[in-house]
Amino acid sequence: MERKSKYKILENKKIAKDVFKMILQGDTTYVTKPGQFINIEIEGFYLRRPISVCDYDENTITIIYKIMGKGTEKMSTLQEGNVLDVLTGLGNGFDVSCGGDTPLLIGGGVGTPPMYKLCKVLQKQGKNPIVILGFNSKEDIFYEEEFKKLGIDVHISTVDGSYGTKGFVTDIIKNLNNYSYFFACGPMAMLKAVYDVTNCDGELSFEERMGCGFGACMGCTCKTKYGNKRICKDGPVLKKEEVIW
Repeated sequence: MERKSKYKILENKKIAKDVFKMILQGDTTYVTKPGQFINIEIEGFYLRRPISVCDYDENTITIIYKIMGKGTEKMSTLQEGNVLDVLTGLGNGFDVSCGGDTPLLIGGGVGTPPMYKLCKVLQKQGKNPIVILGFNSKEDIFYEEEFKKLGIDVHISTVDGSYGTKGFVTDIIKNLNNYSYFFACGPMAMLKAVYDVTNCDGELSFEERMGCGFGACMGCTCKTKYGNKRICKDGPVLKKEEVIW
């Protein structure tokens, strides 16, 4: 169930090339699962901006976003103390009852943030996640150290080879065989490649363009083996078994 509330910006800082971290203070009651997202109203823009949740606690929500257009560019200029109108509790989130003992967490670019809270939740369950993060180049990398502080085995790939493994997240996956399940979030091409190369069940979180963000406009509907599903309402997380490419 979604809820609209006011949130005060506690922090809004640049952490990588065109990438910003924002901490919001307010009601977090309706944020209940890693993999959910929030929808932010930006003054001067008709549509809200859907942003995945990176982390949350009793009174704060942390998001990480990349400047992709005029709306997110405006977001990057907002200051500490500014108040935003935000819809929370959106999306189904990851099913943390799945995963086995050694789940594989795969984040591509701004698909990285939801992996952080997911990692923390899985650790609390006694599981040992393996994290793979993919970026275009070294200057795009963020949150590697935050994952390492959790005691996680982190693998990084960069397309240009400026850091970590040269290539894509799948180049790392191909050399792993000790994972029991996977969770992935990133661009469509990455999700399709992960789908093809993984040898187990898993979940994929889709970065679909959205209109309303809560299932009313049907603008982000996609076909699955079980009929049409709205990425904002029935997703953004879909099971590997139900995806039609």
